[in-house]
Amino acid sequence: MNIHLNKPLCVFDLETTGLDISKDRIVQIAILKVHPDGKKEELNLVINPQINISESNAAIHGITNEIVKDAPTFKQAAKEIAEFIGESDMAGYNSNKFDIPVLAEEFLRAEIDFDLSSKKCVDVQNIFHKMEQRTLVAAFKFYCSKELDNAHDAMADTTATWEVFEKQLERYENLKPNIDFLSEFSKAGKLKNADFAGRLAYNEKDEMVYNFGKHSGKTIKEISNSEPGYYGWMLEADFPRYTKKILFQEMEKIKEEKRQENQKDFNTKLSDLQNKFKK
Repeated sequence: MNIHLNKPLCVFDLETTGLDISKDRIVQIAILKVHPDGKKEELNLVINPQINISESNAAIHGITNEIVKDAPTFKQAAKEIAEFIGESDMAGYNSNKFDIPVLAEEFLRAEIDFDLSSKKCVDVQNIFHKMEQRTLVAAFKFYCSKELDNAHDAMADTTATWEVFEKQLERYENLKPNIDFLSEFSKAGKLKNADFAGRLAYNEKDEMVYNFGKHSGKTIKEISNSEPGYYGWMLEADFPRYTKKILFQEMEKIKEEKRQENQKDFNTKLSDLQNKFKK
């Protein structure tokens, strides 16, 4: 292998009912688990999304309502998937923007507490775009000199992603073959995301900020004071569950800081009054 692994790396791909992170569901998940010693394991599951698979999407990945009707739901398969991934780091093609957020949504929907945010995530597409600017099919041909005949089958795409990843490490000397470096290198954008969908981020002061819309770049704390209703709007609007979870945790942190500040002010005023009466 061209990469040095301290723990397993799960290269994965999803096929879904569509491209909406909040609403669409997984219909196939394929994972290639690469161990530090080079050993590989595969998990390839067809999933019943419990919503309709449109003909247009079925035409892309070949998975129809008929195929999934007797397949397990994500909730039924979630424990097996979580245990297979375990403590592994993650890698995929466009995974930081799509596959990781969708997988996080499915785990939350299934009420499975599986913390994907603690993992190093390598996005092979971002490495490719920074180096060559191509699609997966073109990347496979460019790096591996082979045609990707079975594109949009999750396991075919997963295997191709791994082969492209290996060739990238072989080709580019400036790519350090360790997950910490590759995880940082393959991130898109200047700010570090706080959520998977990139709606929240951290600024240079490590403060959480909104990363979209009219308040882009402004801190959550600042907007909680100037426009407190914005937080409530986000919780009610069509944002990913994971984004709402992170925003809720930040707001609870802000509320606790305010409570402590108010308590400190109260104690100071009380102490001043006590000292005044003593005199």
